[in-house]
Amino acid sequence: MRKLTLALGMAAATFIGTATATAAQAADIAVVDWQQALLDTNAAKQSMNQLKNKLGNRPQQLQTMGQELQQMQQRLQRDGATLSDSARNQQMQQFQTKGAEFQKLRAQLEEERQTQEDQFLRSARPRLDAAIKQVVQRHGVKVLVDRTGVIYADDALDLTGEVTQAYNAAK
Repeated sequence: MRKLTLALGMAAATFIGTATATAAQAADIAVVDWQQALLDTNAAKQSMNQLKNKLGNRPQQLQTMGQELQQMQQRLQRDGATLSDSARNQQMQQFQTKGAEFQKLRAQLEEERQTQEDQFLRSARPRLDAAIKQVVQRHGVKVLVDRTGVIYADDALDLTGEVTQAYNAAK
């Protein structure tokens, strides 16, 4: 009798273990951070390098201009009351001129970044969709949810890395 009970117990444990493993392999719901999956791709890294090369040293120039503007503003606040009207007006005009240059350069850089990003997203979207579909089918997922809209999800349900790998593997 003990042997029969032991055998039945072992069979039940084996069945439960198999069912649990199958459930883990074919999750009905999974999550993906599609933006992160896309940013981690080789194509995104290449696009970022192209943008960096295209912008050259202009981001550094922008940073330098910003620092100069801060120094000019501090100087005006510190010394403004002791300057003559003409000297104060001259410094204010220089500050405004440099501020306008700063805003123009910042807008140009932002426009170029946005254009590059939009072009990359347009070209990458079909390949990303195909990679997501491939991973979803492999796991038997019925519902895929954007990771950024989920309060909690077990890491085992996150397919972001696999989507990146599938994207990189696709040609």
